[in-house]
Amino acid sequence: MKLLLLLLSTIVTSFAAPTIFYSKLFPGSKPEYVGVLVMRDGAVEYREAKDEEPLCFHLDKADVDFIFAQADKVGNFSRPLESGLPVARMGEKSYRYEDGPIKSEVKFNYSQDPDANVLQDFMERIVESEQTLINLERTARFDRLGVNQVLLQLQVLVERKRLVCPQQFLKMLDRVAKNDVYLNIARDRAAQLAADFRALAVPQPTAAEGK
Repeated sequence: MKLLLLLLSTIVTSFAAPTIFYSKLFPGSKPEYVGVLVMRDGAVEYREAKDEEPLCFHLDKADVDFIFAQADKVGNFSRPLESGLPVARMGEKSYRYEDGPIKSEVKFNYSQDPDANVLQDFMERIVESEQTLINLERTARFDRLGVNQVLLQLQVLVERKRLVCPQQFLKMLDRVAKNDVYLNIARDRAAQLAADFRALAVPQPTAAEGK
C-alpha cells in the first residue's frame, strides 16, 4: 500500500504544472520581504511575509507566457545571474523554477543579463500593483481622506503601464465609488478607473467583425 501511494505521489509530481517563484529580501525597506509565486495556469500568489495568507489573483495568458519565456531565456535559473560588480546592496533577489522533478534556483544582488532584467521589471510591476492594492484596502478602512491620494498612485501606475491585472482592483473601486463616506473626488476617480478596467476586460472586435 505504501509503495502504491509513493508511486501515485511520484506520478502526480511528475505531471505538476511548472511554477516560478520570485522573492526579494531587503532589510530596512518596507516591506523587507516580498514573494511572488506564478503558476503556469496563471494563478499568482503574493506575500509580504513567508507565513502569511497570500493575495491571490490571475494573470492573463499573454503575461504568463511572457514570464515563462523570459525564464527560459535565462536557462530557468540554472546559471548564475550575479554581475559580480562592486555595487551597493539592492536586495537579495531569488528565483526558483520547478517543473515536476526539475528544480533550479538562483540568487543575486545585481545582474547585467538583459533577459533577467526584463523579467525582473515584470516582477517589480507585480509587486508595485499588489502593494498599491494593499495600500488602497488599508486606506479605505483607516484613512478615508487619504483614499484619493492612493487612487492617484493607482492612476499613475496605469499611465506608466506598470499595472498588472487591473481587474483585481474592481471590488475596492466599486466600494469607494458607491460609498458616500469618501470624498466626491475619490468616488468619481474610483468610478472612472473601474469603468476603464472593465472596458479592458471586454474583447475588442476584429477588423472582420467590425465590418
